Amino acid sequence: MSSSSFDPTNVNLNTASLADVICYLYDQPDDSNGYLGARISSVFVILITSTVVTFFPVVARRVDALKIPNTAYLIARYFGSGVILATAFVHLLDPSYYEIGQNTCVGVTGNWTQYSWPPAFALTFIVVTFILNFGAILFVEKKYGIRRSEKRSMIASQGCQIANLRQDEEANSDKTNDTTPASYSSQAPKSAEAPQFAAASSCDDKAIDNEQSVSEQLGAFLILEFGVLFHSVIIGLTLGVVGSEFKILYVVIIFHQAFEGLGIGARMSSIPFKPGSYLPWILCSAYGLTTPISIAIGIAVRESLNLNSFNANIVQGVLDASSAGVLIYTSLVELIAHDFIFNPNRTNDNKELTIIFVSFLLGAGIMSLLGKWI
Repeated sequence: MSSSSFDPTNVNLNTASLADVICYLYDQPDDSNGYLGARISSVFVILITSTVVTFFPVVARRVDALKIPNTAYLIARYFGSGVILATAFVHLLDPSYYEIGQNTCVGVTGNWTQYSWPPAFALTFIVVTFILNFGAILFVEKKYGIRRSEKRSMIASQGCQIANLRQDEEANSDKTNDTTPASYSSQAPKSAEAPQFAAASSCDDKAIDNEQSVSEQLGAFLILEFGVLFHSVIIGLTLGVVGSEFKILYVVIIFHQAFEGLGIGARMSSIPFKPGSYLPWILCSAYGLTTPISIAIGIAVRESLNLNSFNANIVQGVLDASSAGVLIYTSLVELIAHDFIFNPNRTNDNKELTIIFVSFLLGAGIMSLLGKWI
């Protein structure tokens, strides 16, 4: 923290404290008094954008009349996975180095000089997230009396046979109804080897996701949203108080919230909640409201709040690094590894795989590009 006796107009390099010099340079508030009308409009624009894109996948999966093709849902889902991964590294972990890293005001002061704290906080929360996730899995196993691998194997087998049975019935409507379950079972592997798009989606989403424990999926999602909401608070406050960079940041955050909301909504829509449950709407609303409320708070306190101050940098740095750890674990394990590597019913259709991978890469690439301005 900058010393009260430090005089920036008369610095002796032989006696000046490095901490005083760096903290003085960091502790310069930007002019946040301009663009008041645009700041107020950003509350409503980002509220609408965040809310609409987050709710859209959830509504689309529940309203058959919209007739959203499965391809659009897959694009949104895997695009969102890329967005979450890029958010963790580019929008959270990297900024934490500029807030509490070793060459910052915080990093050259006191015990902050003793260690590189951004990766330490990130690693801590990766481990914490893993413990919470594993604890949730153990709870589900004990509650339902079945191990996760056994449950997934049984569900995959039964669900895919049902899906293939329905396909066979539609394709061979002229056949009699005396086909035995054994014959269906023998046909299932052949159908599963080269599934059509609709069959693969039905087998994946209906048999695996719908039968998998809601408690387990919801626990993973809550951890994901926990990290995202912390990030939303920071960028909301920043937009509310930032000075000359407001115009660029305003546009970038609109896209940022849209892409991130799409990922949140797509993941939420895959959780098989009970009919009439209000929880999906509550969780989607939480994301849609967090950033606009944070912007409004930032506008209200912009004359007194300096996000470049010593204490503000500590808060931002710790939250950013910790949230990065949460999203790194969630994106790599719960999203990418779960969908691409450990999914027993992942499609082998080259066209679908291309759509999935391109969507994922676009999400990660576009969100990483936005890191140039945020």
